[in-house]
Amino acid sequence: MTTTTPADPSALPGRPPVVDRATWQTVRDELLVREKAHTHEGDALAAERRRLPMVELDATVEVVGADGPVPFLDLFQGRSELVVYKHMWHDGAPHQGQCEGCTVSAWHLKDAVYLNARGVSFAIVTTGTWDEVAPYVDFMGYTQPWYSVRDLAEPVGGDMGLFSCFLRDGDRVFLTYETTDRGTEPASGSFALLDMTPYGRGERWQETPEGWPEGDGPCWYWRTDVDGNPTWGPTGRPAPQWTRPGATPEETLGRHGHHH
Repeated sequence: MTTTTPADPSALPGRPPVVDRATWQTVRDELLVREKAHTHEGDALAAERRRLPMVELDATVEVVGADGPVPFLDLFQGRSELVVYKHMWHDGAPHQGQCEGCTVSAWHLKDAVYLNARGVSFAIVTTGTWDEVAPYVDFMGYTQPWYSVRDLAEPVGGDMGLFSCFLRDGDRVFLTYETTDRGTEPASGSFALLDMTPYGRGERWQETPEGWPEGDGPCWYWRTDVDGNPTWGPTGRPAPQWTRPGATPEETLGRHGHHH
């Protein structure tokens, strides 16, 4: 739909036309038809996920957490379902050198009260050694249970940067689903909210009205400096880290004698 309006010298270049509420509602309702179709297709995909075959794994495989080595079965905390986020890890890196993309997912899931209410437990695993992981978890203020899965094979270890879902039947454990690439996004509510805003995520790949801000590189806001300016340089760190007590621009924060 194209609507012409008188030129407004204060308008942003290329902004969508300004119309009355009734006209806006008509166009918005047209989009709603597509949005509902998108929602229903998502429901259909979720139904297919529930019908995927399962892979059994050894529930006695030990992972290392705050209480030392424990069997993978313990991650269920007695519940029948488990969602695991597999957090990437850079050995020997300071806190600000850890994965900013994984920080996005972990930060959005600082507690799992709603999952727990539905009988689903949540945990984070990573390939880092526990002596490095523990101070990082403390620094970030995370309350989720974290575990080291160093040197363990799939599906407990293996590839990181994704969500895995598991089902427990007594002492037996099964992998039921796993995400790939952007499949982690549903857990990060900020993405969905940004997608509703006029400028979106502000990333160059997205389609925007002609004349709208062109945007920056993908993931540009995942790292910032102390003033909140996006940067991937030596003064940058995963954006939430600046909210942590004692977070400074020091490059060796978290690991003495190591630089990233």
